[in-house]
Formats: sequence, C-alpha cells, structure tokens
Amino acid sequence: MARATPAATPADRLVEDTFYLTVGIEVEQRLMPVEKGVSIRPGAPLAPGLGVDASGRVYGRPERPGTFAAPVQICRGQTCSPQQVTFVVLRNVPWAPGVLTFPGRVGERLRAAIPIKGGPTGVPPTFTVTNPDTLPQGVTIGPDGHVGGVPQASGVSRVPVRICLAGNCAGVVVTLIVV
Repeated sequence: MARATPAATPADRLVEDTFYLTVGIEVEQRLMPVEKGVSIRPGAPLAPGLGVDASGRVYGRPERPGTFAAPVQICRGQTCSPQQVTFVVLRNVPWAPGVLTFPGRVGERLRAAIPIKGGPTGVPPTFTVTNPDTLPQGVTIGPDGHVGGVPQASGVSRVPVRICLAGNCAGVVVTLIVV
C-alpha cells in the first residue's frame, strides 16, 4: 500500500528559521529549504545590513542589535508560500575558549567539554572539527564542545576546531594527550 507524503506547510518549509548573529560580524548563514528544487525570494528587508539571495545565502553585516522578523517566499515555479525568518542580532560581547588541553588514558572513557568564557548569554556556541583526521581513534569532539570517546592508542593530537558564538567565530587547536 502506497502512502502519500504530505506537502510541507508554510511553518516547516525551512530546516531552521531563527538565527543568532553578532553586530558587525560578516554573516555566513544559509536558509535551507526542506524541499529540493525550490527558490527563495526575499520579502521585506531581513534586518538592517542583511540580505538574502535566491539560493538562500544570507549576506551582509548586521548593523544594530535587536530581534528582526521578516518574511521570505519559498517558491516552486510560480507558486510561492510565505515563511517568516527571525534574526536575533546581539551586541559584540567578547568571548574566549577556556582550557584547550585534555589528558586521557588508552581504553578509558574521556568526559570533558571545551569551556567558553564571556560572550552573549543564552546563546550556545557551536564547535566544528575542521580536520577530523587529526582526532585520535575512538575520540570525538561534538558540535556542543563535548570531548568524549575511548582513546585506542597513546600519543599527542592537535585538533583544529572552529568555535562560533552568534556568528562570531574563531579557530583554536585542541590538544589531546593520551597515555
């Protein structure tokens, strides 16, 4: 028995519809439609200093803090439906990573996290390992900054990680020392 897939409703046409940004920091975001083969048409201005193109790339530098809700159109051919996107633009609050060196033992579970000092409150940072090949076998660094897993061999690993907090990003090197 075949089951029909329901069409997306305007409320769920984008994977994410709320974005946290920082005043003065160049935006590297994309509106990602749930469906393939659709285009995006901007409605009113997104927020002061921001624009969006048909591929969904959000560009520019936010000019002032605040919460801005703006409509965009998700289009398939000539048929379009509205989708509201929200940009929460925060003041540029300095932040820095805390400890970036983590010791471990072969065969024993690692349980640690990369701490962040400062930054805007209420916005979680994101962590991206930019070269996964540098991670020791059995160890991971998650998008939430948790360092975990069970190291399989001893050694020192230097893992490049990109940390972003409301669009304000920095690259760091996390050192894992496994004995």
